Amino acid sequence: MSRTILIVGASRGLGLGLARQFSSQGWQVIATVRDPARADALKALAGVRIEALELDDADSLERLAQRLAGTQLDVLYVNAGIAGPQDKPATAASQMEVGQLFFTNAVAPVRLAERLLPLVEQKQGVIVFMSSILGSVETGPGMGMPLYGASKAALNHLTRSFVAGLGESTLTVLSMHPGWVKTDMGGSEAPLDVETSTRGMTEQVIRAIGQGGHRYLDFQGNPLPW
Repeated sequence: MSRTILIVGASRGLGLGLARQFSSQGWQVIATVRDPARADALKALAGVRIEALELDDADSLERLAQRLAGTQLDVLYVNAGIAGPQDKPATAASQMEVGQLFFTNAVAPVRLAERLLPLVEQKQGVIVFMSSILGSVETGPGMGMPLYGASKAALNHLTRSFVAGLGESTLTVLSMHPGWVKTDMGGSEAPLDVETSTRGMTEQVIRAIGQGGHRYLDFQGNPLPW
């Protein structure tokens, strides 16, 4: 029986790579992008259903939830996020820049997971949040991108609160570090390509089905310190 995954933020980079990996393994893939008219690479993948979503917009999320009504998701993968201001020290960022970064990277993903939770298969479903080793309070400081890292630390915290609210649920929740990858955010100096990272993450997600609990790990399955 075919399984279904919803990948949030799949127009390019890691999201597109994840869509390619799961599609190639026979999964039914639903992929969100801001503008479906500009998702040519995603359209080239056979059988992928493309949906519009502006992550920060509550009305856009509600419209998506209504379009997906009746769909059962085996995996919900929340990949969307932004880098935030990188051309200045964290203390020089404006209130608007910091607010946008934290809302997009920490609050909006959890809001989406809460809204779409009824669609996720309740016994063996998996919810994945794209986190980062930079979000580790223990090891992230000093690795660069402090504001971005802080937003991912906030995501990790809100994710743990989300999991606590699930009570005795057998759902599995993963906070995933993709590695340092050659993407628009990762840059050309990154040691990993998108295929290597997304192949590893796909393996970890499939392995996690039915395990339950919440884990913070990298694309190779290594546990990370909170």
